[in-house]
Amino acid sequence: MLLKSIGMFATRAVYVSDGAAIGGYDPVAYFVDSKPVKGSKEIFEDWNGARWLFVSTENRDRFRNAPEQYAPQFGGYCAYAVSHEYTAKTDPAAFTIVDDKLYLNYDLDTQKEWLAQRDTFITDGHRNWPKVLW
Repeated sequence: MLLKSIGMFATRAVYVSDGAAIGGYDPVAYFVDSKPVKGSKEIFEDWNGARWLFVSTENRDRFRNAPEQYAPQFGGYCAYAVSHEYTAKTDPAAFTIVDDKLYLNYDLDTQKEWLAQRDTFITDGHRNWPKVLW
């Protein structure tokens, strides 16, 4: 898979892109709206070393009260990559919710491969996280 050739090791516990956690997408929206929704720079919460953006104060407050419930697994890095002992950026559209946990992948093709062995990759990812960070 090409993804391995562009893999990296991250220094941050949370994937940050465009100045915000998970590229500025609202983590609560994945659960409430069942889709990725870009958050607002005016509605945010600083948590776990990153700025998280939200579409509404209601979503921000939900996150504020239970961040571990809404934050993506593996800091928002690609779940496939972490299961293979490295990190990679994620595409907000390549998401899956499993057992009330949010998982993100590098892209939709990687997500298909991840879904084919999802349970194994989740187990491997939890074994590797957070040792894939520097």
